[in-house]
This record gives sequence, structure tokens and C-alpha cells, in this order.
Amino acid sequence: MAPFTLSTGASVAPAAIAAGSRRRVAVRRSVTVKCVAAPERTGTTGVQRNPNFGKLQAGYLFPEIARRRNEHQEKFPDAKVISLGIGDTTEPIPEVIAEALAKASKGLATREGYSGYGAEQGMGALREAIHKSFYDGIAQPHEVFVSDGSKCDISRLQVMFGPTATVAVQDPSYPAYVDTSVMMGQTGEHNGVGFDNVEYMLCDANNGFFPDLSKCKKTDLIFFCSPNNPTGAAATREQLTQLVKFAKDNGSIIIYDAAYSLFINDPDCPRSIFEIPGADEVALETCSFSKYAGFTGVRLGWTVVPEKLTFADGFPVIKDWNRVNSTCFNGASNIVQQGGLACLQPEGREAMDKLVTFYMENATILKDCFQKLGFSVYGGSNAPYVWVGFPGRASWDVFAEILEKCHLVTTPGSGFGPGGEGFVRASAFCQRENVLEAVRRLEAEFGEK
Repeated sequence: MAPFTLSTGASVAPAAIAAGSRRRVAVRRSVTVKCVAAPERTGTTGVQRNPNFGKLQAGYLFPEIARRRNEHQEKFPDAKVISLGIGDTTEPIPEVIAEALAKASKGLATREGYSGYGAEQGMGALREAIHKSFYDGIAQPHEVFVSDGSKCDISRLQVMFGPTATVAVQDPSYPAYVDTSVMMGQTGEHNGVGFDNVEYMLCDANNGFFPDLSKCKKTDLIFFCSPNNPTGAAATREQLTQLVKFAKDNGSIIIYDAAYSLFINDPDCPRSIFEIPGADEVALETCSFSKYAGFTGVRLGWTVVPEKLTFADGFPVIKDWNRVNSTCFNGASNIVQQGGLACLQPEGREAMDKLVTFYMENATILKDCFQKLGFSVYGGSNAPYVWVGFPGRASWDVFAEILEKCHLVTTPGSGFGPGGEGFVRASAFCQRENVLEAVRRLEAEFGEK
């Protein structure tokens, strides 16, 4: 559109007017206005897309794996594809726990058993039970907030900390940490390797899968998962003591993901960050029933926020977390919470421990297989994940080769961050017969001919 001239009027007192005169004359000035056409709208509305979502690379990792698996299945319709990929449980929920879920569900049809909205923070009895089972002596029941799972809590935590928070993550690590940071606007653009303004704390075989903290920059938030997903490495007491000191020295908050803590067998590897003195001043912890009780589809977890943890101005983090839950969440399902209570009774806890043992047996079978085939293998001892190295090769290429030749789904390591390139993750969440069949296929393809 061409510019045009617009005349405007203004009242002035020119110097030519005699001294003492109060008469003012109007003088017209010309202003050139350039009109710019509005951008052409191609959508059904005029609402602009959140630009942070445009930074995200392709699809979320696991739906992308599912898409490629489906394409493979269409190509080989008669093949039995076995998944060692996404960490989804395969074994039935233990009967004692399922019965509690059924009883709670049926009870809603009775006057005595019906309940509507509950406390957003969770049932008092369940908060007490979680405290007694996992945090006795290191946290308080009112610091436990029951939720619909760790992944959901991670997103809500991001809402609480806001778009100006700076972030550090283990590299490699669970992709939800980085992706939610991108969505919140905490990061820059993707630079071809990772996202700008994210501190990637490299965890590899050279440093024992624990970051060299002397090389890490100060950030507001530190996402840390132990045992780590995907490497399976569990941090030792000494390492976590270093992490807590690092957070204190830098004024950071550790978001500690303990989703796989029950899989830890090594007594030198704590199952909670709060076993470390002083952690309650710089850390919060999230955990879940998903992998222990087969609740990946049922959805139940919790986050512990200590009263001692405060923002820079001294305001307690727990108060803002309570506000987030009260505003953004109506509480976990009352039916599911009854199932959680059953998990933590003696019979339920025994059943959960048996599930953990079963999956760890699967991990041992897979780890032994890859080691016998000559690969560099990590994890599988304190976590249900086996981390397998293919030096010099792109992770997605290895993923494609194993899928093509063995009809097995793994997870490409690069999907967990730049430090995961050259690795694939094999998940022990699988039926035993499928694990044994996967081993047979791997040995047939990669073993000595």
C-alpha cells in the first residue's frame, strides 16, 4: 500500500507575534503515514501460535518411535514386532491392588462409598502412607502432594517457576525436562545439537555418568534423575552430596526425579535426595507408582516439597506449589488413591517388590545378551534400562537397523539429548517370553556367524 500525506492542526505562538500579545495562530503540519497491510491469515482464527512451540524439534520422542514402528508393521505385516522401547509396564496390576481399585469404584454407587471432590493435595491417609513408606525421618506428611504422575507434576512445576528460570539437565535425560522448558520460553532456539540457554550436564562413561560440576554453569533449576533415564546409572551418596553442595553454592533448586528409586539395589545409592543432609533446603522430589505397581495407565504419583525450601526472597516454595495444585489440579482420582493405599499395605508392597524384581531379571537378561555380543553396555543393575553403545553411529540409524533386521523396537539415545548420540536404550518392561525372543533375534543377527 502506498504512503499518503495527512495534514494535522496545531496551535503555536510564532516569534513574529508582537511581544505581549496573547493571540495564537494555527499552523498546519504535514505528516507522512505509511500503511502496512496486515499479514494474510491462513488459519481459521487470528490467534498467533505460541512461538515457543515452534522451537520444538519434530514430535515428542515416544510418539515418533510409535509412528516409525507402525510404518514398519505396515511394511512387514506378518512380523511380530517386540518393543524394548518406551518404558511402559507389561505385567498385570497385582490382584490385591486391583481389588482395592474395584472396591473403591463399586463403592461410588453407594451412599456410604460415594465421594466427590477431594483435597487437591491428596487423601490424608495416602499422604501419611507415602511418608511412612518412603520418607520416614527425612520429610513430613504435609510436604507430600499426591498427583496423577511425575510427568504431569514436572509440567506444573514449570508453571510455578515460570519463563525466566534458567535450566540445567543431565545429558542424556528424560526429554520432558527440556521440552517443557522450551514450551515455557526458558530456552533459546535449537542450534542443531541442543537448545540455547540450556545447561547440558554431560553424563557419560568417562565421568561415571555423573556430571563434572566444576564445568557446569549456575542455573536456577537442576533437573536430576536417579537412577537415570535412559542410562540406568544411579548416583552414589557422595555424588549426591556434591550435587546438594553445588546447588547451595549457586542458589539453585534441584528437581529430583526418583521415579525408578525402588529399582536401586546398591546400598551406597540413596533412594531419595532427602537422605542427603541439607537437601531439604535446595531440593524437591517427584516420584510415581507407574513402574512399581503397573500404574502407567492408572496414573498416580507424588511430589515432596520441603517447608525449608524457599525462593530468593524467603517465600516458601511449598506455598506456591500448594497454590498451583489448588488452581490447576482437582486432585488425583479418588478411586486411584485407594489403589495407592493398597500398594503401601504389607501385601501390596510385597506385590510391588515382586514386579520390580521381575523387571530387573529382564534387565539382567538383556544386559548379559548385549555384553556377550561385544557391545559396551551400561545400566541394568540399579534400573530397568540397558544403555548400549554403538560408537561412531547415529542413534536413529541403529534404531532403524535393529527394527529392520530383528523386528525389535529400541529407543535412540539422541532422543534424550546430545550426549545420547551413538547409543540406544533397551527397556526391561517387557513380557519374559518376548525378552527371550528378543535375545534370540539379537544373537542371530549380531552374534558370530
